[in-house]
Amino acid sequence: MADVTHTHGKRVSHLTEPTHPLDQLAPSEIERGRAILEREGKLSETSRFPSVMPVEPPKDVVRAFTPGNDLHRRIEYIVLDTATGISVEYIVNLSEDAIERERRVDSDVHPYGQPTYLFEEFEQADQIVRSCPEWQAAMRRRGLEDHLDTAFIGPLAPGFFARDDEQGRRVIRSVTFLKEFETDSHWAHPVEGLLVTLDLTKGEVIRVEDDSDTPTHMGSGNYGPDVAGPDRESIKPIEITQPEGPSFTVEGSKVEWEGFSFRVGFNAREGLVLSQLTVKDGDEERPIMYRGSVPEMVVPYGDTSINRYWISYFDAGEYYLGKNANSLALGCDCLGVIHYFDGSSHDDHGRPVTIPQAVCMHEEDYSILWKHTELGHQPDVRRQRRLVISYFATVGNYDYGFYWYLYLDGTIEVEAKATGIVYNGSGIPGEIEPHRSEIAPGLFSPVHQHLFCARLDLEIDGADNYVDEVDLAQVPMGEANPYGNAFTWTKTRIETEQGRTADNLKGRTWHIGSNSRRNHIGKPTEYQLISEGLPTLLADPHSFVAARAAFASKHTWVTKYHEEELWPAGRYPNQHAGGGGLPEYIADAESVDGGDIVLWHTFGPTHIPRPEDWPIMPVDAYHFWLKPYGFFDRNPALNVPDWSTRGAGGCCESNSPSDADVAVSPCCSSGADAPAEVESMEAQHAGANPSAASAPPPETPLPRFGVRS
Repeated sequence: MADVTHTHGKRVSHLTEPTHPLDQLAPSEIERGRAILEREGKLSETSRFPSVMPVEPPKDVVRAFTPGNDLHRRIEYIVLDTATGISVEYIVNLSEDAIERERRVDSDVHPYGQPTYLFEEFEQADQIVRSCPEWQAAMRRRGLEDHLDTAFIGPLAPGFFARDDEQGRRVIRSVTFLKEFETDSHWAHPVEGLLVTLDLTKGEVIRVEDDSDTPTHMGSGNYGPDVAGPDRESIKPIEITQPEGPSFTVEGSKVEWEGFSFRVGFNAREGLVLSQLTVKDGDEERPIMYRGSVPEMVVPYGDTSINRYWISYFDAGEYYLGKNANSLALGCDCLGVIHYFDGSSHDDHGRPVTIPQAVCMHEEDYSILWKHTELGHQPDVRRQRRLVISYFATVGNYDYGFYWYLYLDGTIEVEAKATGIVYNGSGIPGEIEPHRSEIAPGLFSPVHQHLFCARLDLEIDGADNYVDEVDLAQVPMGEANPYGNAFTWTKTRIETEQGRTADNLKGRTWHIGSNSRRNHIGKPTEYQLISEGLPTLLADPHSFVAARAAFASKHTWVTKYHEEELWPAGRYPNQHAGGGGLPEYIADAESVDGGDIVLWHTFGPTHIPRPEDWPIMPVDAYHFWLKPYGFFDRNPALNVPDWSTRGAGGCCESNSPSDADVAVSPCCSSGADAPAEVESMEAQHAGANPSAASAPPPETPLPRFGVRS
């Protein structure tokens, strides 16, 4: 039952104990699993935990679950010995109070791959760089000796370049920025041509590269009130109220809203996860998606300079998005009547960390749902509404928002928002560079991409699905097109595992359909994936980054479901030589024409920075859609209520101009029936246009067909 007492402000679902196999890890579970490792003698003083992740039970176990059953809770701990650099995966079975599996990570064997970084390793890198004589000498050579103690050291994932002195080692690279004062934005003062490569296990510098005499940009990058000036006084407040409470209900991790049902999950690597998403059609719960998340993204840079040629951040696999999630604030990150979910993560010592209010959920008005104006009648119109489930993660200079939208007509939208501070280098004011754009005098930002990859474990009316690639097609003039006006579409079945590229000139979409269900016109029930079709990875196909981020070379991939195939770039993209993830998953070319299949979709921008992106970037948003296509027998939103008939706040409270007793609402009334405040407003308008006051209202609405009003 809807909670009619939650009419404003926030409610929060706090982490306690799980009640469903797909619930996120509770703090007590993380502690219990760690205690088992300690009891079994697997930990030492130099043990650290790059990763603590839930291991979901098999699908058949989850589907068969009923309250009171065993929850089948398992946790994967990746334990790094910082003294040796050796990492070990442990799967701990909480139900059996035992270690289920133990496996060493082959970080020293080709194709290598390291677990994500520890928070303490960033501090370690700072100390190593500052104490390095070669770095100090490079700073002095530039005349920056006054900044030795105050410079900001930026340690970042190093990529992979097959160098003998880096392979098989736990490596990080550090760039340098200056700070004029404690709260100064260091991103505005990049030291050009100075790069330090470190071995984190040995705590030593591998090399210092110093190849530039470019002066460091010292213009301000601050954006606080002291720089921006006084706030605008012209913007008036917007308040969102729901006097009867929101339309969703929350029970544990399960949410129900306007026919949709799903579970909200969260983990340290992926962040937000939606599971067991169904839609109600009459009395029937129809499955759409077993599990959906955005488990990886890559940010490759197109600049060849020492500071940036190696940059290709895998923000999930190298840093963990969920671990870097924000605690969201009412009225800032989320506006309206909000339900929050806390997020579960961990620290470097394998202890639980709760991120308060990590996931935000609320309803939004979304303009027109459907509308028609029949000649001689008033408009028939309904308002669209969407449910928003979102979280934000901050990784270094960028902030990313991940949004799932559910709509009243059964549509699902996935959106990623990018904001924060663009990554910069110093340069010569006014110079034209092929890989960087000047965003402030002497400050250059490189061209780069943000390529997100969503994993969509769809089950359209069950787990026996197919995928058709659908293109629009011209028809040559001739017997089949005698007047030249005809065009059509083509369908191509994707039979084996592969990656496919969007083609906006052909309007390409992918239809995911059921092999077991038909709609009332005898066609398979389907959802269609609609891509923005923006550029995929622009690096040369033979480059190291192309090998490591192969998922970003195609828009859509189709694979056979295997429970261990979760990561688009593989389990350990950090320092991996390439070929992991989707290239491995499709190597055996299994059939995907039927059975349990998974779609992966790459989306996101190629960013040529502009001056308006500085000193902080307005949000850019990128998305894709999953729309029902013959899934329903007709428009499923016909029964959305006409809110204009509910109270005096509506727009036109009668849909029929012939009604004898026409209810008049404030926004479409005039004359004696209008409220005093409306009469006052009309009088003001009449003062500006005297003829407006004397023109009597028409007795019946004017015909509107073909007329722009």
